[in-house]
Amino acid sequence: MIWKFVLVLACLTTLICSTMCSSKGGESYVHDACSVTRYQDLCLHSLASFSSTAKDNPSRWARAGVSVTISQAKNVAQSLLKLRKHNFLKGRGRVAILDCVECLQDALDNLHNSLGVLRKLGTQTFNDQMGDVTTWLSTALTDEDTCLDGLEDKKRKQVKLLLNQVTNVSYMTSNALALVNKLATTGPQCLENS
Repeated sequence: MIWKFVLVLACLTTLICSTMCSSKGGESYVHDACSVTRYQDLCLHSLASFSSTAKDNPSRWARAGVSVTISQAKNVAQSLLKLRKHNFLKGRGRVAILDCVECLQDALDNLHNSLGVLRKLGTQTFNDQMGDVTTWLSTALTDEDTCLDGLEDKKRKQVKLLLNQVTNVSYMTSNALALVNKLATTGPQCLENS
C-alpha cells in the first residue's frame, strides 16, 4: 500500500515539475524575444500566447509582432471611424480625426506589406526583404506619430482615449520593428525552421 502511495506521489511530482518547466520554458522564449524591444512589458503581454509556436525562432516572433500590431491598429482605426460618424468634434478637431484615419490606414497598409513579405522570406532575397520590411515599419511609425501630432484637444475624454490607443499602436509597431531588426541581424539561417 505504501509503495502505491509513493508511486502516485512520484507521478504527481513528475507531472507538476514537467508542467512548471514547460511553462517556464515558454515564458523564457517570450522574454528572450522581447528583450530587444523598447516596450518590454507591452511586448510580453501582447506576445505571450505565441511562445509555444514561435519558441526561439526570430522569424516567427517578427511575424507575431507585426500580426498583433495589425490587429490593434485595425481596432483603433474602427474607433476613429466611429468618432468621425458621431460628429462630436467640429472644425480643426474633426479635420484632425480625418487626418488620423488616413494616417492609420497608411500605417495599416505598411504593416500588411511587412507581414506579407515576412511570410515569404527567402534566403536569396533576405537582405532586400528585410530592407523593405524595415522601411515599411518605420513608415508606419511615422504615420502613427503624425496622427498623434494632429490631435490638439487633449482635454476631451474621447481625444485622450484616442491618444492612448494610437500611442499603444505606435509602441507595438516599435516593438515589431525591434523584432524585425533582430531577425535581420540573425540572418537567413533562421529561416530553415520557419
